[in-house]
Amino acid sequence: MELLYSPASPYSAKVRMAARYLDIDVTSISVDTSAQPATLMDNNPLGKIPVLILDEGGSVYDSVAIMHYLDRLSGAKLYPKKGEKRTEAEVLEALCDGIMDCLLAIVYERRSRPEDKVHQPWIDKQWSKVVKGLDYLNANLPKTGKKLHGGHFALAAMIGYLDLRFAGEWAGGRKTLADWPETFGKRFKDYAEMKAPA
Repeated sequence: MELLYSPASPYSAKVRMAARYLDIDVTSISVDTSAQPATLMDNNPLGKIPVLILDEGGSVYDSVAIMHYLDRLSGAKLYPKKGEKRTEAEVLEALCDGIMDCLLAIVYERRSRPEDKVHQPWIDKQWSKVVKGLDYLNANLPKTGKKLHGGHFALAAMIGYLDLRFAGEWAGGRKTLADWPETFGKRFKDYAEMKAPA
């Protein structure tokens, strides 16, 4: 299988880490979404990454759908089997993905407009959501046992992206959350290599 991804994409990082953890053979292919290459557009009409291209034909997108596909492929090794625990993992993943949505909205607002046209109230609104989400995670950090799940990989990808794009802006006053990657790294040795690049 092939995974179309972007090195800085936290959603791509989440999927790539999960595939590595599950020991699923996936070839990662970096694509420039702004160039809308045929490989990307033919496999996801939205032109967004990540996209998993299947050996037997067809594709799976977005990151959540890919995570659940990997879970089925692995024999249910990516999410807890018990309903309540699985829901907790899925909600954690949704929260972390939602925070990443807000972070990307901020990045794109700054990147796509001239400086004098950047709409600061929009950025402030997105950042307020990020702050609430991070404060919640700091106060309600999930247990990280020997078995990792999809929520853990979403959390790891989110923190990797924060360190990449918002270093020095998020960790203050959130020691529990800021220290969590050290715990995660002991369970997943490839984290330093695979989180969003610095």
